[in-house]
Amino acid sequence: MARLHEYQGKAILAANGFKIPRGRAASTADDAVAVAKELAGGKKGTEVVIKIQAWTTGRAGIGGVMFAKRPDDVRGHAARMLAMKVGQFPVEAVLVEEKIAIEREFFLSFAIDDSARAPVIIFAAGGGSGIEERAASTRRIACDVKRGPLDSAVGEAATSCGLSQAHAAQLVESIQKLFGAARSVEARSLEINPLVLTKDGQFVAADCRITIDDYAVARHPELNIEIAREFDHPPTALERVAYAAEQSDHRGTFYFAQLATTAAKDSKGLVGFHGAGGGGSMMSMDAIVNEGFTIANFTDTSGNPSASKVYRASRIILAQPDIVGYFGSGSGVASQEQYWSAYGLAKAFWELDLDIPAVIRLGGNTEDRAVDILRRMSGLLRAPVEGYRKTDAPAMIAGRFAELVASASGAKWKPRAPRVPKFVKDPAATILPVKSGRVWIDTAKWPEIRRAVETHSGGLVVDRSGAPAASLASEEFANKDSELLACDVECRLAGVEGFYLELEIPGLNQLGDEATARAPGMAEGSR
Repeated sequence: MARLHEYQGKAILAANGFKIPRGRAASTADDAVAVAKELAGGKKGTEVVIKIQAWTTGRAGIGGVMFAKRPDDVRGHAARMLAMKVGQFPVEAVLVEEKIAIEREFFLSFAIDDSARAPVIIFAAGGGSGIEERAASTRRIACDVKRGPLDSAVGEAATSCGLSQAHAAQLVESIQKLFGAARSVEARSLEINPLVLTKDGQFVAADCRITIDDYAVARHPELNIEIAREFDHPPTALERVAYAAEQSDHRGTFYFAQLATTAAKDSKGLVGFHGAGGGGSMMSMDAIVNEGFTIANFTDTSGNPSASKVYRASRIILAQPDIVGYFGSGSGVASQEQYWSAYGLAKAFWELDLDIPAVIRLGGNTEDRAVDILRRMSGLLRAPVEGYRKTDAPAMIAGRFAELVASASGAKWKPRAPRVPKFVKDPAATILPVKSGRVWIDTAKWPEIRRAVETHSGGLVVDRSGAPAASLASEEFANKDSELLACDVECRLAGVEGFYLELEIPGLNQLGDEATARAPGMAEGSR
């Protein structure tokens, strides 16, 4: 489920007839002061509230909600909040609003009841923090998918609060409008906590949280949701790159989420995690955490992904600085052909000249072939890469991973640009376009590498009039990127120079930070 910030949710509520506090979001301390001055309208001593915009509860408890009357106080609170991190991710905006004079608070929430396969509205005559502990006092109001909540149930809920007839009528209207607001954006949940009755007799949505159904995101471009997934933070640069890579290749799934950018206290270090299959990945993550490591990211490539998709996933995992090792383990009974994943990993490890240990468990179909590919590639790298099968328990291989990391004496990964053979970009080289990339062949070496390339490509690249050429029509050939990736790796393992598959990862090499900086002394070309 994709989440929206409070200020975004309130805009949806306002568009559906709710009253919301005056105010707007600010991304700098100066902008926050400007908003406060606008709200004051020249009146000194006008009090405003400043709230961090972060996908978390309990904001007041971490200093993320403050009141202020003077511009200097607004500036100070905003500057401090914009320097905060929630979890390990920065706060990017604050919401500056007028302070509301509250008479009473209520809790109002819309959700999808999966068991009933129907919407439900939850109402309580009391809002604010601690609503979870007051569950017994809440009312569930059933909803029809099209018509919304039953009028009789809404009226009963409103009249049970001891309100005047006029205020009860306003509350009924608010409950009914909640359904309309949620339906307008196909929300999975929409919570107003609190819905307040002000001292001047108005119902106002003082706070809100909204999640949008993943499948509805494409139908609502006006929401500007970048990634249709439930993160606990705004998308990072790497998550944007990964999501674009996932969307560009329909073969299998690729889920990437950053979890930590620094190791926890007393941790053995950050680990790049690469799973395959939800349940097995969760068990494997537990195993590595039990060994005392901090997981930098969660990644899942499953559903029979292409070798090129796994390659891109590995490149993105290795764009994270300071990890001490690469740990891959997921389901031990996967139906996907594991050797494709092994080829994708092997290509990424060679291109980035891996110098931290990697332990990879590829249980399932063709696992023996997958382990053999990793074993052979390990011989070309500066750090060990060990492959394991479904009979190797995650706890066991996590223990082995810990041993390899310990023997590396604290080495940490420094992200770098991929190394490529010297003939790449040579005007004389042969170029064959593929899906989101191209094959480069050293034309001068074609006579001596021809047999190896024809063999390892399965006949996709053949000789025509003494030069390399695709054996298939261009459109069909372009979709053979996984087979050509396998040829790239097998030629590399055989010591055959002159064949290289270049695969694009838009945005990765353009990230202007340490995650994609070239490591000192790293040169292009073969080693």
